[in-house]
Amino acid sequence: MSANKTAPTAVDPAQFISAVSHPTRRADAEVLLRMMEEVSGEPAVMWGPTIVGFGSYHYKYESGREGDASAIGFSPRAANLALYGLTIAPTAGPLLEKLGKCKRGASCLYVNKLADVDLDVLARLARDGYRYMTGVVHHSS
Repeated sequence: MSANKTAPTAVDPAQFISAVSHPTRRADAEVLLRMMEEVSGEPAVMWGPTIVGFGSYHYKYESGREGDASAIGFSPRAANLALYGLTIAPTAGPLLEKLGKCKRGASCLYVNKLADVDLDVLARLARDGYRYMTGVVHHSS
């Protein structure tokens, strides 16, 4: 029934972030929390045990699988910061070239620390990703 195992929880995102043991990762997560709240206009919500998400969108695939996911978000992992929803907007390509030191995954962006990237470009990626995922998102059939 539940297509997406990562669902919103009642955990306080600020409490989750305050428990991050790595000091740089914790400080960066606090910056991302404020930035993503500002660009999305949405309060932070924990999606599953480790993803801080902002806004949501509904998806449905040809296979019939469907569910809800956070529009944008991040996870302060031990090795890096995983950023979600920032690479999908049509404007992402040129912005990613200006972002700085990062790695791209299938649908994620990995950053070792925020000091490695341009925060203004990151905020634009987050804003554009949020708008794209919550506005004119169409999954092709």
